[in-house]
Amino acid sequence: MNQVDTGKFIASCRKEKGLTQAQLAEKLNITDRAVSKWETGKCMPDSSILMELCNILDVTVNELLSGERIEMNNYEEKVNENLIELKRKDENNMNKNTLISTIYTIAMGIGILVCCICDIAISGTLTWSLIVLSSVLVTWIASFPVILLGKRGVLVAMIAISIIIVPFMYILSILIKVNEIFSIGAVMSIISLVFLWIIYITYHRLKGRKLLATGITLLLAIPFTILINSTLSKMIGEPVIDIWDILSAFILFILAVAFIIGDYARKKGYVR
Repeated sequence: MNQVDTGKFIASCRKEKGLTQAQLAEKLNITDRAVSKWETGKCMPDSSILMELCNILDVTVNELLSGERIEMNNYEEKVNENLIELKRKDENNMNKNTLISTIYTIAMGIGILVCCICDIAISGTLTWSLIVLSSVLVTWIASFPVILLGKRGVLVAMIAISIIIVPFMYILSILIKVNEIFSIGAVMSIISLVFLWIIYITYHRLKGRKLLATGITLLLAIPFTILINSTLSKMIGEPVIDIWDILSAFILFILAVAFIIGDYARKKGYVR
């Protein structure tokens, strides 16, 4: 299995079907830049659209991965070769991610240990280091799945942070001895989590159109910013929306429109 050969094969099959890169991209709901990267051997098609791509090009997955048409008498042999190669790549990626995540965990552990030693040396017991410990632990729980599993770990991280963020706020309020950290922080956290889940779903549904997903996210950020500010204003009894919030909303709107126009231009083939 060779990315360059697969890319050339995709280009050849696309031309046989009389499709341009932009037309193929539109059928798959992705950008023509992604198709260009496949055909130049820079990357492989994502597994989520592999079957659809094969159906459009009228080839089998095995032929696509092999980068050539396969005779029936060689078909089983090629299947085995491709499966072995895919398994080897998955193992290499997992080994690399495991090493990085292990180093990351050790580094965080050392940081926590140093803070605890310094705290005991200064205070004679654990005081402020407990705040550091809980904060680092939450950060590790939220980031470790992504480091270990890559894109597949984003959902795990989202679920984890959704479960632990409110309890973390409660623990933090106890450690700092300020009740408002929980009463205000929990509400702000829940609103922020809703926004993060909407962003995740948006990018997941529009995985081939990142410009459009970014534009929609920026647009959604405007009402969510207003919601956070108005909620905070009611909780602390003071107005928190000022000229800078209005300016920020205007900037977000301009950026959102720019990204959406950029997506439209790319989809129509006006830009690459």
